[in-house]
Amino acid sequence: MDVKDVVLACIMVIGGLAFFLYGMNVMSSGLEKMAGGKLEQALKKLTASPLIALLLGTGITIVLQSSSSLTVMLVGLVNCGVMEVSQTVYVIIGANIGTTFTTWILCLMGVDTDGPLWLSLLNPEYFSLLFALIGAILMMSKGTGRKKDTGNILVGFAVLMYGMVLMKDAVGPLKDSPEFQQLLTRFDDPILGVLVGTAVTGVIQSSAASVGILQTLAESTGTITFGMAIPIIMGQNIGTCVTALISSIGVSKNARKVSLIHVTFNIIGTIVLLTLYELLDMTIGFSFSAWQIDAVGIAIVHTFFNIATMLLIMPFAKQLEQLVNFLLRDKAGEAAEKPKKQHTLLDKRLLSTPSAALAECDDASRRMALLAKDTVLMSISLLKEYDEKVEKKVYKNEDKLDSYEDRIGSTLVQLSTQALSEHDSQMCSRVLRAIGDFERLGDHAINIAQSAKEIHDTGQRFSEDAQKEMQILTDAIHEILENTYAVYLSLDQKDAANIEPLEQVIDYLTRDIKANHVKRLQKGVCTIETGFVLADILNNYERVSDHCSNIAVSVIETSHNMFDTHNYLNKVKFGNKNFNDNFERFSEKYKLPGMA
Repeated sequence: MDVKDVVLACIMVIGGLAFFLYGMNVMSSGLEKMAGGKLEQALKKLTASPLIALLLGTGITIVLQSSSSLTVMLVGLVNCGVMEVSQTVYVIIGANIGTTFTTWILCLMGVDTDGPLWLSLLNPEYFSLLFALIGAILMMSKGTGRKKDTGNILVGFAVLMYGMVLMKDAVGPLKDSPEFQQLLTRFDDPILGVLVGTAVTGVIQSSAASVGILQTLAESTGTITFGMAIPIIMGQNIGTCVTALISSIGVSKNARKVSLIHVTFNIIGTIVLLTLYELLDMTIGFSFSAWQIDAVGIAIVHTFFNIATMLLIMPFAKQLEQLVNFLLRDKAGEAAEKPKKQHTLLDKRLLSTPSAALAECDDASRRMALLAKDTVLMSISLLKEYDEKVEKKVYKNEDKLDSYEDRIGSTLVQLSTQALSEHDSQMCSRVLRAIGDFERLGDHAINIAQSAKEIHDTGQRFSEDAQKEMQILTDAIHEILENTYAVYLSLDQKDAANIEPLEQVIDYLTRDIKANHVKRLQKGVCTIETGFVLADILNNYERVSDHCSNIAVSVIETSHNMFDTHNYLNKVKFGNKNFNDNFERFSEKYKLPGMA
């Protein structure tokens, strides 16, 4: 090969690699969008059992097409206190098994195209073009977001395979190059093979891509042997940890342990198995070491290495965690890191998997909903029995609600710029709308607490009739808060529709209590001073119920592609039998004394 051929071959290899990485990114993004936040939810809930955690790590890695992406997700979840380090060990072990899936798919590139038509069509070089056509049709269709996501997956797979074809065509002539043959002889050194595999994978940050390159070289040149490939494959498993190591910069010590577990797992597996292989090869001799390896052979070695490492490490999983704890132990005089009791912050590393970040935002909004409900109820309790400690707690909780809204809102704004599935887009809209109402509930809790303090400081007292009326209204506020929180957790459309009738009853109650106060004021039973405080409390009660209505509407919105809140509220209030029935039921339940 002359200089021109070498330059053109290098360009084709680089271009093929670019297509491969882009196709893999598109395909994995589509798969991850279709899975939604279920991946992240499963990680948090199903990691108690080692076997389930192992299978979970394998399955999620197949979906994400990247063990490093899964590790980055785990780093983020541990850093924000959602998961414990011990929960991630078996997931990481399973992730290494999941990385072999892509390698087996790439083996199809070696299917003989000179045979029958049905056999030739099994070669991705041909059937991926059909996938590209189907994917393009789905992407251009006017169907649901799921259809478009499926189209992205198919097109991404086609682009990935086309990248493999480019690299295969580029390196094919190398088999006749003396210089290339001479270069390959250096890879007989196993240490060099491990280092090269680690370096290449670390640079492109994809073990699937680096294994794909090795498969392409093996198939196109026919000069790669088992003895050369084995150390390189082991090094590739170490190199895939680079992304996780980078992501662990600036996180808590517990989060850094996650990436270190991934690295330590692969390093121990490489040292033990490579040493064992070399010792046996020197003593009894492995004849297959000199055999030429093809794509299937590479897939077999890759799978065998990862399964053997799993079998080697799994019995000592706790010892692996202890080793990592020792390597990242607290220095002398340094306080031990305490596990977070409340995971109120969102980790930016989760943005690498948008559906996981969105699911965590949804979880955070649910914690915010509970905090908002409890804070309002806490402030209402001050009206009966003022307690300075409780008042301080209300102010502290309101600050937390502000922090929640800021962090969740900024994360959702970042996520909204990315391509989200239809389901995720609806969730993003619901959470973004709801957190504003949760934050405002905290503001009204502060106002109610201030009214309670004023009543306590001035020694004011409502009349007996006013107290009875306020108790009925307070009971209604209690119910609408509890029901709204339950609706936000369950996302039940039917229960959400029952919030608006109660909100309307609360509006009428506040109106009637204000009118009754005027009557008592005219009779001299109540004073103007207590009237001001009463008006403030009633206004805040009414606004609390309004925000509960908004939250219920945001839940109902998730089942509609196009939704107009104003039109919905008009339709639900006028001529709707379910609304009328519930309105009558709540009106009877919270009827003021003396009202017809």
